[in-house]
Amino acid sequence: QVQLVESGGGLVQAGGSLRLSCAASGRSFSGRTFTNYPMGWFRQAPGKEREFVSDFNTSDGRKNYADSVKGRFTISRDNAAKNTVYLQMNNLKPEDTAVYYCAADLRRGKYFYWGQGTQVTVSS
Repeated sequence: QVQLVESGGGLVQAGGSLRLSCAASGRSFSGRTFTNYPMGWFRQAPGKEREFVSDFNTSDGRKNYADSVKGRFTISRDNAAKNTVYLQMNNLKPEDTAVYYCAADLRRGKYFYWGQGTQVTVSS
């Protein structure tokens, strides 16, 4: 069992920045070290389906991004004792307004564990 706790959401004006954090804890990470543990970010805007934002490629560690956030968002991870994944969001736009969810542990191509979500609101 893995627990994910997001933080860092809030209200920001267009053009501003926020950094989301996702702290992972649990007895194990499916037999892996946190360094190689699949984790990513998704978001869900009002009235829309949840969509992919960013994650790490588990085979080579490269970072994946949705086209809508490329060049503005950066995913990173702290593999030391913090076991935390971050999402740095710059040049935010009103269309980035959503609840952002942290996800972990890919099983058959789908993430298995989810955080409770953190609200990001971008005003114009």
